[in-house]
Parts: sequence; C-alpha cells; structure tokens
Amino acid sequence: MNLSDNFTLAELTKSQTAIRKNIRNEPGTADINNLIHLAKTVLQPVREHFGKPVMISSGYRSPELCEAIGSSSKSQHARGEAADFEIHSVDNKELAAWIAANCEFDQLILEYYDGVDPNSGWIHCSVKREPETPRKQVLQAKKIEGRTAYETIIL
Repeated sequence: MNLSDNFTLAELTKSQTAIRKNIRNEPGTADINNLIHLAKTVLQPVREHFGKPVMISSGYRSPELCEAIGSSSKSQHARGEAADFEIHSVDNKELAAWIAANCEFDQLILEYYDGVDPNSGWIHCSVKREPETPRKQVLQAKKIEGRTAYETIIL
C-alpha cells in the first residue's frame, strides 16, 4: 500500500525486532491514516526537497513492539504519528533545520547528533492530525551519564 508517492506501508511498519520476537506489527485504520498524514506532511516533502531516498529506521510500532524495545506503549510511534529517519550524505542537523522551517510537525528531535560527524544520530519527527494542535517542539537528545536527556534547541 502506498502512503505517498515515495513511501509504502511496508517500509513504515518493517521491524527486525518484531520479526525476531514474533510480534505482530500491523497498524489499524486510524494508525494507517496517521501514517499517511506523516508521509504527506513530512516524509514526502523531505524526499522531494533533498532528492534522495529517506531511510526509515522506525515508523509504526505496535504497543507490544514499543515495550519490547524499551519504549512506551503510549509513544507516538504506536499511533503511526512518528518516524525515525535520515538521508545518506545529508547532515542530520541540516535535515532537522529544513523540517523545522518547512514542515508541519508536532515534535522534531535531533537524536544523538554529536556535532562532529554530520551523519551521527538520526531525526525523530511526529505529526498530529486535526483537531489536535501540534506542539512544534524542537529538541535534541543526548546521552548524559548513560541516560537520555532532552533539551530544547533552535535550528
């Protein structure tokens, strides 16, 4: 099933952990509608602007899969509202800055970007559908003393 011109349901639900642990990772109708919104409002514009494939490392995660990887079953991934991704040879900070300036989003996180290697880390971006109001929250995630810490940033 195509979610947009360049994104499919299969690539936004693929999970090696789900396969390995035999966890069903199938979104419901509302989750699929959220994935379509995510693809059309963030992923497709990113693909068109940069002209390169967007590598999705995580999209939809069933609540059971979220818990299996140490995430919350209340994660926006569990509702099809979020994806983690990057583009080969595009600086992740540049990618995050473009999204912040050009896309409608709820939360944008520059995850584990070290400021040295432009391909370090990845982007987490989530969306909300009407009537919910997006937070337009921009954060950076870093490991500090073995724990993940989030700070608000300006890109």
